[in-house]
Amino acid sequence: MPTKLNFNPATDIPSLSGKVILVTGGTAGLGRETVISFAGRNPKHVYFTGRSQSSADSLVAELKTKHPETPVTYVPCDLASLDSVQKAAKVILAQIDRLDIVNLNAGVMCLPAALTKDGYEIHFGTNHVGHALLIKLLTPLLEATAAQGADVRLVWNTSLAYQIPGKRGILLDKVKTPQNDISPVMGTWFRYGQSKLANLVYARAYAKHHPSITSVSIHPGVSATGLVTSLGFAQRMFIYATCFNTMISVEECGWNQQWAATAPLGSGERQVESGRYYEPVGVEVVPSGEATSDELAERLWRWTQDELAGYGL
Repeated sequence: MPTKLNFNPATDIPSLSGKVILVTGGTAGLGRETVISFAGRNPKHVYFTGRSQSSADSLVAELKTKHPETPVTYVPCDLASLDSVQKAAKVILAQIDRLDIVNLNAGVMCLPAALTKDGYEIHFGTNHVGHALLIKLLTPLLEATAAQGADVRLVWNTSLAYQIPGKRGILLDKVKTPQNDISPVMGTWFRYGQSKLANLVYARAYAKHHPSITSVSIHPGVSATGLVTSLGFAQRMFIYATCFNTMISVEECGWNQQWAATAPLGSGERQVESGRYYEPVGVEVVPSGEATSDELAERLWRWTQDELAGYGL
């Protein structure tokens, strides 16, 4: 039987009055569902990023009909290009004086071996480095918002695939290569899993280094989003075969990140605590393997800061 989730966005998401929200990858899939859901809860403004202008235009048009009272703005951003990320951050920062919620939802999955425009393995560069740069640029505003007494949150989308790299963890000495020397059968899954492991431990490291901001990681669940349906036959069959009894709808796949962005803070059941990892919906789970390593989290943090400093930041 499919997984049943204990969450109803219409009743479980409180009013978002006064809040400014950013969702990366908001033009499709669970990012799109999250933008629609948040727009219906009276926020001050919802920003979303993506790469498809036509998909963005379609979403904005839909929201003008569904929630005409909510300002919604699309900001083009290709996370595989640090120049694009810098431009997007500049556009956002020029328009707002506060930022309350950032859902780091965008990502790529199971692509052929390749490099980003800046020379990083395509999954690691897009899913981790691009998001890390965006947040580094937005952090001063996030901290200024928190200093006003606001509840400021970062929600980093990871995946159960974080477990795939096993004890090899994150190959920081190889993240500037296509890593095409890894298993021809599972190599693409290793590279994807490595980036999702990075999302999970980096969220925890961010929580440590920026304690005024609530930073958590979530697994959204598995659904037949564009990330899945665009895969080759063998990769799709791997997902369907391993997740056939737990797959959920695209709408439901957006619920855990919506919950993490809006549920009450605290350490109790169905409350959100900085540095934690949650599975659908609102279930705190202690991650396994290398994801438990604070040493890995700190090493990735230091490596990332050094990399971003190399871009004059």
